[in-house]
Amino acid sequence: MRVLGIDFGTSNTVAILRMVDGRVKPLLFDGSPMLPSAVYLSADGRMLIGRDAERNARMDPARFEPNPKRRIDDGSIFLGDQEIPVPRVMAYVLEQVVAEARRQLGGPPEAVRMTHPARWGERRRNLLLEAARLAGLPKPQLIPEPVGAASYFTSVLGTAVPVGRSLAIYDLGGGTFDATVVRRTQAGFEVLSEEGLPDVGGLDFDHGIVEHLGKTYGVSHAATWSRLMNPTDDKDRRYRRMLYEDVRGAKEMLSRTASADIHLPALDVDAHLTREEFESVARPHLERTIECMERAIRGARQSPKDLVGIFLVGGSSRIPMASSLIHTGLGVAPRTFEQPETVVVEGALAIGGGSRPAAGPAGGRPVSGAPQRPPVRPPMGQQPGRPPMGQPRPPAMQQPPVQPRPPMQQPQMPPPRPPMQAPPRPGPMMQQPVQPVVQKKWSQEPAVVLTIAIAVILVIGFVILLATALG
Repeated sequence: MRVLGIDFGTSNTVAILRMVDGRVKPLLFDGSPMLPSAVYLSADGRMLIGRDAERNARMDPARFEPNPKRRIDDGSIFLGDQEIPVPRVMAYVLEQVVAEARRQLGGPPEAVRMTHPARWGERRRNLLLEAARLAGLPKPQLIPEPVGAASYFTSVLGTAVPVGRSLAIYDLGGGTFDATVVRRTQAGFEVLSEEGLPDVGGLDFDHGIVEHLGKTYGVSHAATWSRLMNPTDDKDRRYRRMLYEDVRGAKEMLSRTASADIHLPALDVDAHLTREEFESVARPHLERTIECMERAIRGARQSPKDLVGIFLVGGSSRIPMASSLIHTGLGVAPRTFEQPETVVVEGALAIGGGSRPAAGPAGGRPVSGAPQRPPVRPPMGQQPGRPPMGQPRPPAMQQPPVQPRPPMQQPQMPPPRPPMQAPPRPGPMMQQPVQPVVQKKWSQEPAVVLTIAIAVILVIGFVILLATALG
């Protein structure tokens, strides 16, 4: 069955196809697996999606909505002079995903799975289902994001999570933060505890950077900075949009480098931002996420040391300080990933017959070590082909014990030679064993008789010669 998995995010939407043979294939949008969840209503009535929407936002920011998911409780969104229901705005983004999936498959997917924050109630989940219906998708199976993330660690990475053990998901995305503790069961995962912060995410870090720049550079240009923060015309709105785009790029760059430059368009200034300055802005927000994670762990009646691990997902979890504060505050080194944005949706596809089914309670491999994609794992409950390092093979994999051979079949060393018999002399060739000598009478030996006869003749001849000489 061809299954389409979708993670509709605050800043970006990710979609992955699971093919009939179990292979997974991310959908690419302008060469990237991440489609910006942004929409822009052009003057001629066309709805632009993703990067096209971001590029046109500078023309008229009033027609632009960068984060429809964050507006899910608003009922409707104004784009230009039109008021559009939130599910319809979200459906425009999903239609872009459907179009790319059809292009890849040559037809519609046979099933759809969509992820959502674990804290979403029935009303929000129904709005997501409505958006999927408006986009022309079959009714999707809804999967909580932490359950999808946990399934990724067991089914895709092969992480060993025995039945009854728990792990924590630290999900820091573009608009919100979610802390969840899930427990492994025979059937999959169940949510034990969940906490969240609706006002902590990548967008809030961006706003914090802008405030920092205002305190540093805006004081000497108070009037211009005020117009930039509170635009009243299209020109100032374009400047504000350009500023936030540069701030977001600088923030992402600071996850890899020690400093970045940001152009302040209205002030015509190139600001310099260091990682230390950014961390001073981000620290209060990140410390709140650690406190939130502690509450979730306590709510599950666990301690950090009891957990199999703490796993970081969401694009904003790339910030190095997030891992550092978790390690310092909770005493556990978290697990990070190269592409944290795709973890949730790929894990959702692996639930219940994915390309790499969940390993059984004794399957998988230890949590420690770099995350690498292992070979295909066996179905749940079946012993894998090789046990975890340092553990004995399961009984089904052990070889039968070697039975001792009967004594007469065992290889025997040659018996020791009799004490009175001398060992064979060394030589270039191996000597044959010495055989016992059979004694014969002297009369039975021809050589002995001949020797005696010759000796008698010689004695007789000697006597004759002696007698002749004397006579």
